[in-house]
Amino acid sequence: MKTTAFLFGMAFVTVLATAQSLDRIVAVVDNDLILESELNAQVQFFISNNKVDPKTPGLKDQVLQSMVNEKLMIAKAIEDSITVTDEEVQQQLDAVIQQRIQQAGSEARLEEVWGMPLSRIKREFREEMRKSLLAQRLQQQRFGSAQIGRYEVEEFYRTYKDSLPRVPEEVDLAHILVKPQAGEAAKAAARQKMQSYLDSLKAGADFASLARRHSQDPGSAQQGGELGLVRRGQFVKEFEIAVFSLSDGQLSEIVETEIGLHIIQLLERRGDAVRARHILLRVEKDKASDDDAIRLLDSLRARILAGENFADFARRYSEDKETNLVGGNLGTLDLDQLDKTWRATVTPLKEGEISAPARLAFGNTYGFHIVWVKKRTPAHTMTLEKDYRKVEAIALNYKRNRDYQLWIEELRGKIFWQTRLQAEK
Repeated sequence: MKTTAFLFGMAFVTVLATAQSLDRIVAVVDNDLILESELNAQVQFFISNNKVDPKTPGLKDQVLQSMVNEKLMIAKAIEDSITVTDEEVQQQLDAVIQQRIQQAGSEARLEEVWGMPLSRIKREFREEMRKSLLAQRLQQQRFGSAQIGRYEVEEFYRTYKDSLPRVPEEVDLAHILVKPQAGEAAKAAARQKMQSYLDSLKAGADFASLARRHSQDPGSAQQGGELGLVRRGQFVKEFEIAVFSLSDGQLSEIVETEIGLHIIQLLERRGDAVRARHILLRVEKDKASDDDAIRLLDSLRARILAGENFADFARRYSEDKETNLVGGNLGTLDLDQLDKTWRATVTPLKEGEISAPARLAFGNTYGFHIVWVKKRTPAHTMTLEKDYRKVEAIALNYKRNRDYQLWIEELRGKIFWQTRLQAEK
C-alpha cells in the first residue's frame, strides 16, 4: 500500500509550484486542480527520492496518476466528513518544515530556495497539509486494521513460493556498550571556558556571534546556535529538562549531556515544542579514557566466557539505553544490512562467540562494545516452516496493495477526474 511520504512531498511541491506560477492545468479531480508546474516538481521529487532514471518511459504519466490518486483520496475524505484538528495540522506542519530546513541547511536557505519568507511558506502550506492528513486518516481507517488468516498465507505461499525472495543470512545479536569518560582535569578546563562564555552573555554579549565563534555543534554554529522548532522527546534527556524549564529569552546555566557542555537560550515555546539556540563545547576524551573503557569490556568478556551471565552484565554496565534493560538484546538482523563497522565485527564470529572490544560511532560521539552472536541462520529459500512470519508479512502487504488498487479503481468510477497531459515525445 502507498505510504504517506508521497502525500507530504506532493503537498510541498503543490505550494511551491502554485507560488511560482499560474500555469497549464494537467488534471482535474473533483473540485481540485493539478498544475503542470506541480507535476514537474513532483517528478523531480520522485526521481530524487527513488534514484530512478529521468528518461524512464512513462515516468511523468506514472507520477501524474499517483497525484490523481492522492487527490481522489482527499476528495473521498472530505465527502466522508473525516476531520483533523488544527493542533494536528500544526504539529505535522512544524515537523515537516523543520525537516526541510535541515535539508536546506538553514531557514534562510529554505526561504531563498522557495522565494518567500518562512511565515508565508507555513501559511500557504497549511491547507495542503490538512488535506494530506485527511487522506492519511482515510487510508488508516480503511486499511490500518487489515488482517490475514493462516489459510490465506498458505494459499499465497503455494501460489508465489517460486517468486519469493531468499532469506539472507541473519544474526541474533546482543551487545554491551561502554562510553569513555573524560578525565576530571579535561572536564574542569571545559567548564571554566564555558563559564567565561556564560559570564559574557550575562554581561550583554551577542549570543549568535558567540555561538558562531565558539560552538562546536557543526549543525547549528553558523546559524548562531539556532536549532529550529523542535518537539518534546527529540533532545537528549538533560538538554530537554533544561530547555523546557526556561522562560522565553532566558539563559540556562551550564548543562552537561553525553555530547558535552551546553549554554541554552529559549527563544520561543509553542505548546509542546520549543525554538532554542545553544553553544556546545565538547569535553575531549584521551587515550587513557579509551583504555579504561576497553579494560572494563575485556574483564566483562572474560567473566562471561568463564560462565557468568551476559544479560546481567548488560543490564548493569551497558550504556545503550535502548537495549540495556533487555539484557543488551538487539534482535535478529540481516547480516547484509548491518553497517560496515558492525559487519566487520560480527562477520568473523561463530554462533555463540563474543567479540573483542570494538569501537562504535553513534551520533556525534563514540564508545566501545562487545557483541555476542547468539544465533546465526544461513541464507536460505523461504519456507512456511522456517519463515512463516516473513511470508505472512509479505502476503499481508500483497493483500493491502491489491485492496488499495481495487479501492482506487472504485474511487475513479465515483469521483470525477480527468487528465490533460500531452503525450510525451
